[in-house]
Amino acid sequence: MPTTQAPPTTHAPLPKYSLPRYADPTPSAAHRKLPREEEADLALKNTKFTPGTRQTLIALFLLTIVAVPAIQLVGEFRAAGSISRLPMISIFKSLPWLPHSEDLKRVERTLENESLVSQWLLPRVQYLLTVLLGAGNEQVYLGHDPWLFYRADVDHVIGPPFLDPLRMKHRSQTSRVQPDPIKAIVDFRNQLTARGIDLVVLPVSVKPSTEGEMLAVSNANRAEASGALPNPSFNEFKARLEREKVRLFDPASFLMERGRNGHRYLETDTHWRPETMEIVAERLADFLQLPAAAGSTSPSIIEKEIVARGDIAAMLKLSRGDKFFPPETVTIRQVVTGNALWRPSKEADVLLLGDSFSNIFSFEAMGWGESAGFAEHLSFALRRPIDCILRNSDASFATREILSNELARGRDRLAGKKLVIWEFAARELSFGNWKLLDLKLGEAKPSRFLSLKAGEEIVVNGTVESISPVPRPGTVPYKDHIEALHLVDIVAADSRAEGDAASHAQAVVYLWSMRDNVWTSAARLRPGDRVKLRLRPWPDVSAEYEKFNRTELDDSALQLEEPVWGEDVELLKR
Repeated sequence: MPTTQAPPTTHAPLPKYSLPRYADPTPSAAHRKLPREEEADLALKNTKFTPGTRQTLIALFLLTIVAVPAIQLVGEFRAAGSISRLPMISIFKSLPWLPHSEDLKRVERTLENESLVSQWLLPRVQYLLTVLLGAGNEQVYLGHDPWLFYRADVDHVIGPPFLDPLRMKHRSQTSRVQPDPIKAIVDFRNQLTARGIDLVVLPVSVKPSTEGEMLAVSNANRAEASGALPNPSFNEFKARLEREKVRLFDPASFLMERGRNGHRYLETDTHWRPETMEIVAERLADFLQLPAAAGSTSPSIIEKEIVARGDIAAMLKLSRGDKFFPPETVTIRQVVTGNALWRPSKEADVLLLGDSFSNIFSFEAMGWGESAGFAEHLSFALRRPIDCILRNSDASFATREILSNELARGRDRLAGKKLVIWEFAARELSFGNWKLLDLKLGEAKPSRFLSLKAGEEIVVNGTVESISPVPRPGTVPYKDHIEALHLVDIVAADSRAEGDAASHAQAVVYLWSMRDNVWTSAARLRPGDRVKLRLRPWPDVSAEYEKFNRTELDDSALQLEEPVWGEDVELLKR
């Protein structure tokens, strides 16, 4: 076995004019403090190994390095059947001759996600950490069994004040975002006011703010955390909006009202329970004091039991997650108009901009039922139809961006509107990008971008010019994701597409990039790839897909083009 002798001590005379930072004014301060690298080098030189130990350690180290890619290559070859079709080789081929740091990070993330060793090892290591050691992972904190908390929510609550000037400056410089929510909200309000439209801001408290006692493991800590726990800047945020005469509805006090079983939020999910959501919808309706719409049909309520497993539990990636964090049962109340489920109305004079807190219980793909969410119950409480723009992420800008783009294309989504309600999760105050976006009404102009008629479907070949970022599975609280890509050099793949492809040489395409926390083949596309895919009009599917988490292309001009929906992606060549 290796044994280490103490490294020799070197001496250096102290300067006459001052003491070094590490010096102590005692006789022992004459010993010079060694840098860590030098100390490690001396320790290594004075380490003695028993015969064969050095060679064994080197062999084990090399075996470990070689085994991981070897296992990956063998597994991929068995699946692909050809060396030229191996995903690992394709990943490295996608690198430019002089890769930037972002290119290397992208490849690293892809290799991590595709690693067979990682896929086998991760659930087992997570089992050890979670079940035996009581630890979560980089996205999940474990609370009182079986409660789970999303790390970003906890970091917002216990983190630094989001309005602190130094913090905002740091976020602006490092993340290149607009960090000031006050600035964005006031700008948005002013643009709406210019069109005679009122704004009400609705920040929804995140789970640790109201269920802090379930994050604290000990009974004593639970008692201390039984009240609301906002970020230190939240009261200042409210006061400054009040000075700016921005209407704000803070549901924190209502959220503290006990729901059924004494809790307001789901145990293993980031979102509120259905009865908590309904209380907020009712109190908001009282706050707004809008008259019921004349001649509107009174909807009815249908109760339905839902059994589902939370999004935070899925982030743990446990192979037997249901055993340790079992599904939760809730009763949702679906809003029904006549014989049909409630649907938003673009002709309504109230527009709701919302995130996943509005989508939960409304958007069936989230797993907690449909037509029983915040928009439905707000409409029910107001006794009037409402319009909605909902998106599962980036609530600080995503819904405003959708609205801004529609207006820029010449579609006046604000026509006839009298009130806009902007709902967002409070964590966005700490981590969101509060972009300043124009609400200018543009004109519909002829475009060289492909645009399809309702019900039309074509198959084309094209080259990927650029592609939006795709999150790594398990790093976001949503299991599905849609990406955007700029497709150029479009040619018909069949005779039906010849006319459109000839007159429209490029397109903005939305595609699935992640389904059920697994990357699709489209997520692995790179600029320069030649692909074949089937295209459909975005309006044909937008009612179903608009609510999913989505990233847009960086080019603002491309965001104004009418997108199409892509399916059946086939990589032709790299």
